[in-house]
Amino acid sequence: MIYKNIIVAIAATALLSCNKFLELEPTDRFTQDTYWTTADQGLAALNATYAVLVNGGSLYSARNSVYLDALTPNTYQYNADENIISRGLHNALTDKFNTTWNTSYQGIGRANNFLANIDKVNMTASLKERYKAEAKFLRALYYFPLWNLYGGAPLITEATNFKTQATLPRNTANELLTQILKDLDEAAANDVLPLAYTGADKGRVTRGAVLALKARVLLYAGRWEEAATAAKKVIDLKSYALFPDYRALFYLENEGNQEVIFDVQYKFPEFTHSLDVSLDQQLGSAPLPGLVNDYYATDGKPISESTKYDPLKPYENRDPRLSATVIIPGTVFKGAIVTDIQYPSTGYGHKKYTIFKDNEKPTIVPTSNTSELNYIVLRYADVLLMYAEAQNEAFGPASGGDKGLTPVEAINLVRARAKIADVPEGLSQEQLRKEIRHERRVELAGEGLYYFDIRRWKTAEQVLNTDVYNIKGERIDSRAFNAGRDYLWPVPSVAIQENPALAQNLNYGK
Repeated sequence: MIYKNIIVAIAATALLSCNKFLELEPTDRFTQDTYWTTADQGLAALNATYAVLVNGGSLYSARNSVYLDALTPNTYQYNADENIISRGLHNALTDKFNTTWNTSYQGIGRANNFLANIDKVNMTASLKERYKAEAKFLRALYYFPLWNLYGGAPLITEATNFKTQATLPRNTANELLTQILKDLDEAAANDVLPLAYTGADKGRVTRGAVLALKARVLLYAGRWEEAATAAKKVIDLKSYALFPDYRALFYLENEGNQEVIFDVQYKFPEFTHSLDVSLDQQLGSAPLPGLVNDYYATDGKPISESTKYDPLKPYENRDPRLSATVIIPGTVFKGAIVTDIQYPSTGYGHKKYTIFKDNEKPTIVPTSNTSELNYIVLRYADVLLMYAEAQNEAFGPASGGDKGLTPVEAINLVRARAKIADVPEGLSQEQLRKEIRHERRVELAGEGLYYFDIRRWKTAEQVLNTDVYNIKGERIDSRAFNAGRDYLWPVPSVAIQENPALAQNLNYGK
């Protein structure tokens, strides 16, 4: 487990951030001058950089990642910041923007301090280079939201220095993108990262994780040909495969299976989340009818076109990923029939990322902060869909790219796992684009990625300016998306108060 000794690591990192008030070296704690000595200390500092992933403010924590779907047409959150943002009532004081910004810099700071000091540590050169590659991947991961969500932020790659860094202006999104790609290229260089780990190291950054994150970043940047190349490199590693059972892909006992490329690791009781409670009991992110209706029939056609769809039995003959993701009234979940009033927020419950199973009654009722189910940041199905989209956008439907898969073949691999019909033959680029976007929505539903998709496709303004309805067709809320403002998050007001050199994004005021 990569978080071994991590509490010690966090404490050490906190001590290293303190100012030194005396000329004498203290003997009861570490300083920057005395800490960086042994390989164990280097590992502890690196583990502390990983630990930011499970921080409650992190974009990558299980709760925050899954709840991003509540900012899309997929799910509904009746309270919390997600509800405020989805209704267009947010501003630069909204807490989610502040915690995401701060936690990103917490991770960046730890990665920077590690990279600035690891050469002082007495350890083998090969292990040191591997550790550096892991830290550069993590720094790129933490810079991702500052690039993608805020559209630019101060670019800091040196060890923490309040005097020189506290008043830095924002760098542009392109400058952050350049640094992210530089870190990923350096992390992937010379094959210093292994393809897989065993034992206590399982869950650390691999070569495949670096390439998969690079593919995602390039895809989101609209650099299609480069994104396809990066995704193909992951495919060509032949280290990953689709897990045969989509529902069981997210079971606790199947963590780290062959589809998982990188995940945020939780371990009870030290590192936990509350999705078992918040999704099932508190309806934190409840699926909406629009998502449910978007799952095709088993013949691979929309329900509006399929002869297999029966409006009187609307959940039969449907893409099995529907029942694997959504808790549907009348079906069996947790060993009992789901009642019509069991999930009153929208009428549907969120099944994915809870530990519950359909035919098994829970022996223990979970409470807050008891779940240890990992959140998957990167998985192979996403890589196949990224490859399909990038290839289609760059070259069209028939492209295979250096004898690789065609976009249609890549999509059909994902559909085959779900046991639904292939994409029809002879689609145009635009028609295939529509199928790819549909496939991303249903394959990755409840994983937080659709929010990034509708932003980069510039469809958010079309799908989010609407009322919200429940399973009975009753209006329960409304949504608003300002295309002149909401494609970027605001720089937090607190950050601007502390550093007036930070410019605010358009239409968010000061």
